[in-house]
Amino acid sequence: MCKIGKDDAYKAISKVIDPEVGFNLVEMGLIYDTIIDENCNVKVVMTLSTRGCPLHQMITQWVKEAVETLDGVGDVEVEVVWEPAWNISMADDNVKRALGAL
Repeated sequence: MCKIGKDDAYKAISKVIDPEVGFNLVEMGLIYDTIIDENCNVKVVMTLSTRGCPLHQMITQWVKEAVETLDGVGDVEVEVVWEPAWNISMADDNVKRALGAL
C-alpha cells in the first residue's frame, strides 16, 4: 500500500517556482490534480499559464523531479493539459494581489 498522498505530492510540487512570475506552481493554480496508484506511481495533471510558454519542458521536468524526491515514489508522469484553460482566478489570493488582479 502506498503511503504517499496528494498532500505530499502538492507539497513537493510547491517547491517548483515559475521563474517568470516568482510564484510556485501550486499557488498559481497550475496543478490540476495528482493521481497516485497503489504502487505509488504518480501522475501529475497540470497546465501552464500560456501555450507558448518557453519553459514548457523545463517546468514539466522540474515537477517530475520534485515528485521523484518523495520517499517510496514509483514512476512519475506529468501530463500538460489545456482544458480548462488557466486564468488568474485559479491562483491563490496572494498571487492575484501581487499580479494586480485583486
